[in-house]
Amino acid sequence: MRASLPVLVVAVLAAARLAAQQEPQRVVRGLSFEGNHAIDRYTLSAAIATTNSSAFATSPFLRWLGLGEKRSFNELEFRRDVVRLLLLYRQSGYMNAVIDTLVRRDARDVYVTFRIYEGDPVRLTRLDVLGVDSILDVPALKRALPLQVGDPFNRALFQASADTIVGRLKNRGYPYADVLRSYDVDAAALQAVAALEGVPGRRMRVGEVIIAGAGQVDTGSVRRMLSVRPGDWFRQDQLYVTQRDLYGLGMFRSVNVVLADSVPRPGGDSTVQVIVRVAEAPLHRIRIGAGYGSLDCFRVQSGWTAYDFLGGARSLDLSGQLSKLGVGIPVDAGLRKNVCHPLHDDATSDTVNYNATITVRQPAFLSPRHAASIALFTERRSEFNAYTRQAVGANLAVTFNARRNIPVTLGYSYSVGRTAAAPAVYCQLFRLCDSSEQAFLSNRRRFGAVTVSAVRNQTNSVLDPTGGGVVTASLTHSSRLVGSDTLYEFNRGQLEVSHYYPIGRRGAFAWRVLSGTILPARQISFARQSVRFVPPDQRFYGGGPNSVRGYARNDLGPRVYVTDSIEVSGTDTTYHNLQASATGGNAIFVANAEFRFPTPLFPDRMRVAVFADVGQVWERDVATVGGVRFTPGVGVRFVTPLGPVRLDAAYNGYPSEPGALYLLNTKTKGLTAVTDSTGNQVLVRPGLPPGFWRRVVVQFAVGQAF
Repeated sequence: MRASLPVLVVAVLAAARLAAQQEPQRVVRGLSFEGNHAIDRYTLSAAIATTNSSAFATSPFLRWLGLGEKRSFNELEFRRDVVRLLLLYRQSGYMNAVIDTLVRRDARDVYVTFRIYEGDPVRLTRLDVLGVDSILDVPALKRALPLQVGDPFNRALFQASADTIVGRLKNRGYPYADVLRSYDVDAAALQAVAALEGVPGRRMRVGEVIIAGAGQVDTGSVRRMLSVRPGDWFRQDQLYVTQRDLYGLGMFRSVNVVLADSVPRPGGDSTVQVIVRVAEAPLHRIRIGAGYGSLDCFRVQSGWTAYDFLGGARSLDLSGQLSKLGVGIPVDAGLRKNVCHPLHDDATSDTVNYNATITVRQPAFLSPRHAASIALFTERRSEFNAYTRQAVGANLAVTFNARRNIPVTLGYSYSVGRTAAAPAVYCQLFRLCDSSEQAFLSNRRRFGAVTVSAVRNQTNSVLDPTGGGVVTASLTHSSRLVGSDTLYEFNRGQLEVSHYYPIGRRGAFAWRVLSGTILPARQISFARQSVRFVPPDQRFYGGGPNSVRGYARNDLGPRVYVTDSIEVSGTDTTYHNLQASATGGNAIFVANAEFRFPTPLFPDRMRVAVFADVGQVWERDVATVGGVRFTPGVGVRFVTPLGPVRLDAAYNGYPSEPGALYLLNTKTKGLTAVTDSTGNQVLVRPGLPPGFWRRVVVQFAVGQAF
């Protein structure tokens, strides 16, 4: 009888499995967790085999469409899921956790709920770090470990703490360092003590660096990019830096930088070999793109890049783009009135914008840390309702610590071209209203500028950050000393700080502060008066999807108004064809705060944002603008490979900024300031649009606002 017991057990299990297979397949329409506080729902869902069907298959409002992936319920795996969750909780320090289940079965559907009673965790009462006192600062190291005294004794964090010590030792020259782990758990007292003992081994230097896989690319080009050099003390982080730098060149499909030997070589050798394995990518690439933007209408772009151009790991890039297609000469298709309606009254969009650039980049300039580039360009670009810039020129730049924590760029730009703004802008800012005087300002001129900029980027994502922060600072100087025309003498500084805080698995709170100022170097005498001239393309503008979102692009800040005829009827005055232009300013302040969280429907693909923006643009010599403006709003984000596609709606409870009024002479194109009976210039003071919805400004863009 005893001999047949194993056979009987096998038969029972086989019968149970067969019975389970014969049961009708049910679709998981609901999966939830109750009582979990120490471990979030996302981690619990990832630890089990039972998975919920997609949102289209579970939502009572969308199920009738028959769309979405339907995931079947497996009875055997469900029972194993209880064990999986228990193991997860015990590994996390919750030895007394209890997992209960509530399952509601219908004819074809099943709804699963895991009820979790976590209980009190086993807490770490002592953590000893041994064997590294002469190498590392042990008190500081213990404060940096993922597992701290007083925390629940999480085995994964205990292993991560050991890995942290190993990493510190490897960065101090101990390539074969290891850590011995030991712990003692008193389940009754809910206490644990643990020890991590470092075994550093011998401190070693880098010996030979072997490059494998380079064919078309010269190995000398690869060696110039290495941060791992023979004779240096071994550092594991320098292997990672070298791998990142080489991969960033664009010449390789993959890069792997590792030790040649996984264990120390016999004989007491005090050096280690490093192997750099590369797999080459095509050295010539073509890119083509097309798209639509509300302020660009249709646009196209293309480029060609040659990597390892003439050796030395440098690259040659040819790029070009066209925009305003469909609204600008010579390809005006009459789309201003329909498809590209935002450009209907924009005088800067009457001609196609273009840019053609030739750029040579040298990634290892004087050192693997630094990079240099030179670019030749010709362009015509316009800023919505503000100015147009047409120029040819060159840009030189040297970036120090290009791929490190704080890259600093020293750049010089020189161009010859003209910048044109609305005639009323010249009238308001520089008191030059005659068309001949304005033509003088918009003549072709030399523009030279030296710029110093620095960036500290510690975010966890380029496209959609949820943690870390960015600090960007720049300073630009333009004067005759650096090749500018005498008209261009100014200093421009800007500082931007942003930070991101993760909330849960997918949510985040973000804030950004931006400020800037322009200080003209000296007054210039022109047309019987002195002016402080700053070209329109160097001034500050506010409003738009990446600024204060309650204002359309460039609508925030000083404005000027132009009319072509005035009609007076009794006490009423009507200004016909009234148009507004942004003058820009010489000072700016913008602050944004935004809370992003996933939606219940499609949480992996969709976010909701609640935000508040404040800011203003000022012209210090023209006191027509008041205090900062506050515009709250909400928005949605859709996750795409190119970054979040963003739709924001912000409420603007302020009328448009007042501005001086000028009368346009349609024959001479000259402007005359409109004055009242007392001789004071008339200020246009627009009122608030009637109704709530007409005060809501909708912004559409790709990428987060900041």
